[in-house]
Amino acid sequence: MIVVQVDVSGFLLAELRKTIAAHKKAVTEADTTTADEKARACATLCRQIAASSPLVRQRYTVEAERWESITSRSAPVAAGRQRRASDKLGRTKPPVEESASDLDMSSLIARSSVRWEDIGGLDEVKRLVKETVVIAALQKPESIHPWKGILLFGPPGTGKTMIAAAAAGSLDATFFDVKTDRLLSKYFGESSKMISALYASARDHAPTIVFIDEFDALGASRSDTMGEAARRVLSSLLIELDGLQGKKDDRLLLTMAATNAPWNLDPAVLSRFPRRIYVPLPDADACRAIIEIHMRGLEVSGIDLYGLGRQCVDHLYSGRDIQSVCQQAIWTMINDVNPEMHRLADLPFDEINRRALKIRPLDEGDFAVAFGKIRSPLTVEELERYTEWDVKHGER
Repeated sequence: MIVVQVDVSGFLLAELRKTIAAHKKAVTEADTTTADEKARACATLCRQIAASSPLVRQRYTVEAERWESITSRSAPVAAGRQRRASDKLGRTKPPVEESASDLDMSSLIARSSVRWEDIGGLDEVKRLVKETVVIAALQKPESIHPWKGILLFGPPGTGKTMIAAAAAGSLDATFFDVKTDRLLSKYFGESSKMISALYASARDHAPTIVFIDEFDALGASRSDTMGEAARRVLSSLLIELDGLQGKKDDRLLLTMAATNAPWNLDPAVLSRFPRRIYVPLPDADACRAIIEIHMRGLEVSGIDLYGLGRQCVDHLYSGRDIQSVCQQAIWTMINDVNPEMHRLADLPFDEINRRALKIRPLDEGDFAVAFGKIRSPLTVEELERYTEWDVKHGER
């Protein structure tokens, strides 16, 4: 069964911020009717956020109750009391805004179901990552420090995200799947706060793996053109990584970053990731293993899988390309034995659901069609550039 989770917390948080601003404006203008209406809306939004984000449920339930109490009296008086109470506590923002970054971070938290056996090939890469996470948990002398940062680099589609997910899934660790565009806020100062909130939450939920994809968008050389938001995020990230290096803690808090363009990274960034692991295209054995993973439950005994693996190498296929090849071969088989399948679309769903899809064993012809349709975006020259960078900067 596939469970799809829809993250609505970001939308709700944006609506809450706008409604808080509207409430403040109404209070300033002494518009008690509008202020009361907006306070009720804030209470409703806080309830919805609490329901959608278990990690901040208690906090936003309290916030909902606070907004509900405001609606029970005149908005100007309530606002005045709130400001006086905030002044005594030395606060400059309402509690909801202080916790905004925490809510944003909660939407990044996941429990990975990926295991090492779900990744075909890459045995050396998996060995290096496994020993990194294991040593963090072992009892060891004080002078032995686990790695706090791993940089995974290589061509697109080689399994860098899967490796990070498998590291978290096999340990049953908390997995923060971070996209760089989530961290690049257009609001001044928000990006740095989100980095701090990210690592504060990661420490709270340890053992934790923080995975930052497309890292070159964030860690590009600062001599190049870089937006102010990206510069703030990068500086905050480097500070957090330096802090992690100095902590004497047996809990795992590992940052894994992935990039398709390691040569664009700033030297200061590289120094925080002393373990740099090349994730190459799969060899013939790895290609065969990947094909077997994507063919589970189907009959392929009549196919020379190792021969298919060699063809994948000749075509410069990544793991993602091989997945596409397998899917194309499967669809070729399905269309062959179900030529009138599209006509079933005229039937009600329940009627279709009572029928079974016809299948047959896959053959070499199915894959020949797939090889003719799937093209690798890579060239030999591009692969040589990865190899050269690995020799100069990678882990040998």
